[in-house]
Amino acid sequence: MDPVGQNMPRTDGHAKVTGRAIYVDDLRPEGCLHGATVRSTRAHARITGLRRDPDFDWGGIEVVTAADIPSENIVHLMTDDQPVLADGLVRHVTEPIALVVAETRDRALAAAKHIEVSYEDLPAVIDPLQSEGSEPTIYGEDNVFARVSIDKPSGHVDPRDWGELHVHEGTYTVGLQEQLYIEPQGMLAVPRADGGMTIIGSMQCPFYIHKALKRVLGHEKINVVQAATGGGFGGKEEFPSLVASHAALLARKTGRPVKLIYRRDEDLRCSTKRHPATMRIRTETEADGTLRRWDAHMVIDGGAYNTLTPVVLSRAILHLTGPYRCDLVSLAGVAVATHTPPNGAFRGFGAPQAMFAVERHMDRIARELGIDTLAIRRHNLYRDGDMTATGQILEDVGAFAVLDDALAA
Repeated sequence: MDPVGQNMPRTDGHAKVTGRAIYVDDLRPEGCLHGATVRSTRAHARITGLRRDPDFDWGGIEVVTAADIPSENIVHLMTDDQPVLADGLVRHVTEPIALVVAETRDRALAAAKHIEVSYEDLPAVIDPLQSEGSEPTIYGEDNVFARVSIDKPSGHVDPRDWGELHVHEGTYTVGLQEQLYIEPQGMLAVPRADGGMTIIGSMQCPFYIHKALKRVLGHEKINVVQAATGGGFGGKEEFPSLVASHAALLARKTGRPVKLIYRRDEDLRCSTKRHPATMRIRTETEADGTLRRWDAHMVIDGGAYNTLTPVVLSRAILHLTGPYRCDLVSLAGVAVATHTPPNGAFRGFGAPQAMFAVERHMDRIARELGIDTLAIRRHNLYRDGDMTATGQILEDVGAFAVLDDALAA
């Protein structure tokens, strides 16, 4: 059967709707322990001490710090700037400092609250618009994770053909967004008799985790298994490499299976989100709304570590004119570091932020010219033969059909 145009059932759908799907928290291997994370309460600080509360019962509890990492203290992604556990310095609130493991989850969570961390506070950069080139330096020499610029080839344009131009300027901001998958972050690490490690968990990219664990554990005897995953939407793309590393370190320390499942409030506070962004757009149009010049600049907040931020920025800039034709286009963007929790993958990878700004700017143009908001969009949609900002000549453009179908729906 040709699947095109058919409503094909998901292979995992029946098990999920009947409750027979096995998620990581459903797995209970013999002798399984439970882990929890000790997190920073400071945005930027030196760690001056780590102390166990003497009034708490530490029987049967193990603690893991950066000193227990057998190989490299890095979460391997695009760059090697993020530590698995903070070692002497924290760069954002909720950064993992230590791990604890106990016979029950409640006991592990209680133990984590009784690890006392002392700090020497340092200046923090919180505002992404003030980050580039500022002190203190978080990343590189200027706090910049990535820069992207696109200038549309202009040899085909003759401004003498234009009428009187109207200028429209606007600044548009979007904040953090949470993926809100139903199942929180979770991993199970099982040490093997051959010295290897099996990781089972909620994830989108098993090979990310495999590459990361090779660097942390210092060997390749690692098997990564994706359990039934209760949603991800990008939130379980790169972040699970950190969770898996933590579970693996606890299993290595104890020699027993260890399950590390986040509470919902912990997941909301510490996992990666959609990048906040500020976009400035300046356009020049003719009186009928025809776009002649489109200049835009974007700043996205990557947080304290790079994660996948450069990819998010590049995709955002590619979409920073939306589906609209324009003669002269100049686009630029910068991704900066701040002392806030890192941001990462989320469906659309930068495009939703850009499209929000583009569509609000089209509303602004329509309002300032006194043109219907639907009419100005239809007037400026891409057509066959148009050139994009990257110089691509478009064929079989479906913009008008998509618009008509959306209106009909």
